Amino acid sequence: MKKYFPENYLIATNENRNLLSSVASIKEACYSGRIVEVRATVCDKDHNLHVDLGVMKGIIPRDEGAIGIDDGSVRDIAIISRVNKPVMCRITDFTTDEKGETIALLSRKSVQLDCMRDYISKLTPGCVIDAVVTHMEAFGVFADIGAGISALMPIDSISVSRIPHPSARFTPGQKIKAVVKSIDENGRITLSYKELLGTWEENAALFKAGETVPGIVRSVERYGIFVELKPNLAGLAEYVPGVVPGQHASVYIKNLIPERMKIKLIIVDSFDAQYPNEEVTYYNNSDFIDRWVYSPEGCERKIETVFSDYELTEEAI
Repeated sequence: MKKYFPENYLIATNENRNLLSSVASIKEACYSGRIVEVRATVCDKDHNLHVDLGVMKGIIPRDEGAIGIDDGSVRDIAIISRVNKPVMCRITDFTTDEKGETIALLSRKSVQLDCMRDYISKLTPGCVIDAVVTHMEAFGVFADIGAGISALMPIDSISVSRIPHPSARFTPGQKIKAVVKSIDENGRITLSYKELLGTWEENAALFKAGETVPGIVRSVERYGIFVELKPNLAGLAEYVPGVVPGQHASVYIKNLIPERMKIKLIIVDSFDAQYPNEEVTYYNNSDFIDRWVYSPEGCERKIETVFSDYELTEEAI
C-alpha cells in the first residue's frame, strides 16, 4: 500500500525543496508526475487557487482544487480555506500570463484521487495512520488523513477522560496519530484516538498513593468531582464548593483501586490558569491494532475496542 501523508508534511522536506529549486526541476516534476507541496497565496474571485513555487507562480484551476468541486458535492470553502496553507498537487502543464511570464498549472484533485485509490481505499479498521487536525466542532475533530482528504474523529473517541470540546486536546494544524475506527458503505472513515493513549494500568503506573499531583477538573457532580490526571485517566474527588469544570487543580491521591478502575482524590486547591496542552505520549507505536483492552485484568468492568468490525463493549468512563 502506497503511503500518502496529510498536507503540511512535505513542504519543508529536502526532496520537495529540490523539486522546486529551479525551472528545470519544476519541468522535470511536471513530466514525471511527481507530487509537490506548495503554499497557496490567493484564491481569486473565480476560486482559482494561486500558489508560490518559488521560482515561478502557479495556479490550481477551481475544478482541480479538490475532489467534488466540479460536480458540486464539495463546496468552494474547501478551496478558499487553503489560502496561506500548504497544498499537495501535481504540475500538469505550463502557460504564460499577459506579461509573457511562465505560469505552472497544477492539480490538487489528481493527487487526492490517487490517494483515495492507492491508500485510503486500502485502509481497514485498526490501521494506525498519520493525520493533521484541520478544524474542530463541538461534536468532534476533522483531520486530514492524506492529501487534504478529511475524516471525522467523534469527541467520545478522543480520550477516556471526557472533555467539553476537542480544543481541550488539540489545536488546528497539530500532527497526530489516529486509528481507523470504522468505514461506512460510502468509504467515509471515522477515526479514534484514545486507543493510543494507554490503558488504565499504563496511566495509573505514573501515580502513587500519597502523592499530590496536578489535574484538570472535568465535571462537578453532587456526589463528587472528576479530575483528569492524564487524557486516559481520571479520578473522583470529594465535593468541594466553588470548584468549576475547566479549572486546574492540585489533588492528593488517597488510593488507587485497579479492580474497580478507581482513583480516590482530595482537592487541595483549584484555580483558573492557561497552560499549554501536555505533550502527547503514544503507548502503541504499531501500524495496526486489532484489539485494545483499557480495563485491568480481573476488573469488575471491561472496556475494550475490537477493531475487526468495531465494537465497543462498554461505554467509556
